[in-house]
Parts: sequence; C-alpha cells; structure tokens
Amino acid sequence: MIQAIIRYFKGYVKICVQGYGTERFLNLCRYHNIGIWGLIPCGNSYVMYMSLADVRKLRPIIRKTRIKFRITGRYGLAFFLHRYRKRKVFFAGMLLFIILLYGYSERIWDIDFVGNEFRTDETLYEFLHSAGVSPGMKKDKADCEQIVKDLRQEYNDIVWVSASIDGSRLLIQVKENEDIVTEKSAGETTENSVTEENMTGVVQPEEADDTPTDLIASEDGIITSIITRSGVPQVHVGDSVKKGDLLVSARVEVLNDSGEVVNYRYRKAEADILADTQMVYQDSISTVYDQKNYEENTEQYRFFLTIGDYRITAGFFTDNKNDYELFTYERQMKLGENFYLPFFYGYQCKKSYTINKKTYTNEQIRQKLTEKFLRFSEELEEKGIHIYENNVKIHLNQDTASAEGILFLNQDIGEEAAAEMIEIIDSERNKENESTGTDD
Repeated sequence: MIQAIIRYFKGYVKICVQGYGTERFLNLCRYHNIGIWGLIPCGNSYVMYMSLADVRKLRPIIRKTRIKFRITGRYGLAFFLHRYRKRKVFFAGMLLFIILLYGYSERIWDIDFVGNEFRTDETLYEFLHSAGVSPGMKKDKADCEQIVKDLRQEYNDIVWVSASIDGSRLLIQVKENEDIVTEKSAGETTENSVTEENMTGVVQPEEADDTPTDLIASEDGIITSIITRSGVPQVHVGDSVKKGDLLVSARVEVLNDSGEVVNYRYRKAEADILADTQMVYQDSISTVYDQKNYEENTEQYRFFLTIGDYRITAGFFTDNKNDYELFTYERQMKLGENFYLPFFYGYQCKKSYTINKKTYTNEQIRQKLTEKFLRFSEELEEKGIHIYENNVKIHLNQDTASAEGILFLNQDIGEEAAAEMIEIIDSERNKENESTGTDD
C-alpha cells in the first residue's frame, strides 16, 4: 500500500514492448537496476509498468535491442495535475477540503460512554458539558486526567473510569457499583489515556454514626424472628406489635451490687427483626383500548443533512386528517472507524394511522393483571419482602377490571428512631453523704 502511494506521487507509465529482442530488453533492464512490475506476456509482446525516472534510462537499451517501444498509459499525480490544469475551481475545492479535514481532525466530534448501567449517556453528557467538555472542542483542551477526576468526584459509586481520545472520538469507560463507596486511587497512570489500573474496588469505610437510636416497628405484625446485635430487645418471637412499638431499646441499665439501677448507657440499636405483616393490594385496568391501524403505502420520507446548527432537507410531508407517527433515523459521518465529522445525515418517515376502539377478552384481562401482579411481587422480593400467601382475586366489570386482595408478607420491620435520654439522680448516695456529715 505504501509503495503504491509512493509510485503514484512519483508518477509511472504503462508500456508495451514488441520485437525479437524483448527477452534481451528485460535482461538489460534487470542489469541496469530498472524497476519493472506487472509484467504480462501478450503474444510476441510484453506489457509492464515502469516509473518515469526509469523510462528516461531506456534510450540506449532500446537502441541495442531494436524493439518497438510504446507508452499505453500514464498514471500518477503529475499526470493528474497536467490533465486538469485548467480546472482551478476543482483544485481550490480540493485544497479547501484538505484544510477543513485537517481542522476537523484537531477537534473532538463524538463522546462515547461504555459500561454505564445506572446512569444514561445523557446524564453523563450533561455533566461533562457543565465541566466544559463537549463535541467541537479542541483535542489539546480535553484533559483526560481531569475528566477522570471530575467523574470520580461527582459520582462516588463509580469505582473505575478511564478516558482516551481515539481519532476524533472521546471514549469514556466506567465501572459502577451502587453498594460501595470508593476513595480516589493515588496510582493514576497516563499512557494515551488516563486509566486508574491500580483501583480494584477498595472500600473506604464510612465514619461511624454513634448517635443512640431505638428500633421501632414500621408495620403491624407478629414477630417471627429477632437477632439482636446491639441494644436491649423488648419483644420476643410470637409477640404482636403495632406500628411505632419499641422493639429494641438503645438504653442499657447499669446496676450496682444491690441490683439497683444507678445509670444508663446508650448505644445504637441494631437487630434483624422479621415479622408477618399484611398489605392490601389493588390494581385496575380499562377493558377498552385504542388500536392503531397503519394505512398501507402511505409512508412519506424526508431526507436531511445537518451541518452544525443548520439542516438541509429534501422532500416534504403532505398534510392529512389522520393521526401520524414520525420516525427519525440519524447517523454521524465518519472517516474510518474513529474519525468522526460534525455532519449528520438521515431521514424522517411519517406513517399515518387510524384509531379503533377494541375490548380485551376475559383471558387477556386476566393475563395482563397477572403479569402486573408478578412484576409487583418481584419488586417486593428485591426489597427483601417475602410473600408467603395471598388471596388476590380478579373482578371483571363492564368498563374496568381490577385485582384486589390481601398479601401476607414476612419482612424486616425494624425502623430507627431517636432514643429517649434519661438522667438518674442517685438519692441513696445523697442520703449516705448527709448522714456522714452529721456524724462529723
């Protein structure tokens, strides 16, 4: 490929040699180091390619071999410029294209995110835009190291991030974790990109909150399990509790030798408390729905080319009385794989439709309400709430259908609440001090 480009810039010709001394001609060319390629025999003649510099060396060889020499094709930049030497506008446009291409290659025209699951590309893009990073900026203004630090500082659930410039594209790769908070890694390396390779998800423990708190019931229920890690339990398995009842106290009694309470110590109550609870489930849907009927052979297309803030369109949409949907397909121009340009092209498709009122069958209604109930159950399971029984039933009416019933759940009902602080006055100690003073 590189050799072909060099040949094009230097210029080369296609020649045809004919006569009885063609073999001697080829041997002399080899002896004088004259380059030949693409050699093809054609009867008593040979067709080959040769550079312009070597063609100028052929005069004595042709005289010795007495062959017929004929140039059948001329190729290369020199011949191209000579052929179109009068087309000044063409060359001016080509020069302008090269200048624009060079200018565009110095900027970033696309930002691509990889690995983000909990945040959309639009959310990350808006943050980078507020930090001064956006398509159209110069590459030397894009500080990959600073971009990495800004993302880590803004989103503490991002445990790994890298930023690199590839062509005219800024590629940002992230790894998220919603359950842990990481601190910044000191070992940041920069080699064509800034990648925190030493960051392996090391967790920086949060500062402990030692504020005394009780655990109270968040729901009415019957205790089925209690495992206390800190505090004094106030209920046992099988006890019925109401919402707001004290389950685990943060107050721990301090006793003297006589078994009397002389003080209290307070701590943060911690426990896993499971209880059987109940929940009322209600859901409903309409039995009538709108069905779209798209009209056949009524699609209308409009093509467009977007350059910066300007859009050039080809085609138009005709007005009609029916409703319609508008679909847009858009792609960004690029050269190769990663050299993006600030040009977008695509088309819009307009589809007309009419709306007809339809009624669900009883089987479809049951299926839809069942699917919604199953999704609701999955959401509860994800929160750690287990459904061990339900009596939900489906009721069919004329225009609506509903699913109603009681869910019997087993869940953690412990809820933190501020602990009540009590101060004890040691009356016995005061009496002893008074009697001691009288004896003196």
